[in-house]
Amino acid sequence: MRAIIVCPLSHIAELAVRHRASEMVSLMAEGQDFHRPGVIRAERHLKLAMNDIAFAGTGDLIAPSTQHVEELIAFVKDWDQTAPLVIHCWMGVSRSPAAAVIASLSLDPDQDEFALANRLRQVAPHATPNSRLIEFGDKALSRNGRLVAAIKSIGRGAETDGRASFVLPLTD
Repeated sequence: MRAIIVCPLSHIAELAVRHRASEMVSLMAEGQDFHRPGVIRAERHLKLAMNDIAFAGTGDLIAPSTQHVEELIAFVKDWDQTAPLVIHCWMGVSRSPAAAVIASLSLDPDQDEFALANRLRQVAPHATPNSRLIEFGDKALSRNGRLVAAIKSIGRGAETDGRASFVLPLTD
């Protein structure tokens, strides 16, 4: 199955092994160290250092940037798709769902943003994609505000206990 596995940091090893993933994207704050699961190839592990914030200028925190989104898109376009891709952040609620949506659109630019947002909500009732990442993804993928509008249309996700993971299937 062509899919993106989205999860919190605490589940990366379990889900990478269960889904036989060999590639991973980590969206974590600078200095939050963790061990890459052995099944993930070092050269196919993208680390994007950022905090889960919606705007820049918040002290020493690193806001998601255009560069982060460009690196994500380049990495995903180089994914061979023979095994699922794991995308994670600290809780699996904001940064990683946003990255999964951007990744999906970068691989299949003909899909409808609202259909994608609804698919995300169906598989992840808890997801509240980071609005700054979504805005940069919208611009980088030339969505002309449609991605931002689509994500806003699904509203804030339900509360979660921090153990929520999901599979976002890619369109065929």
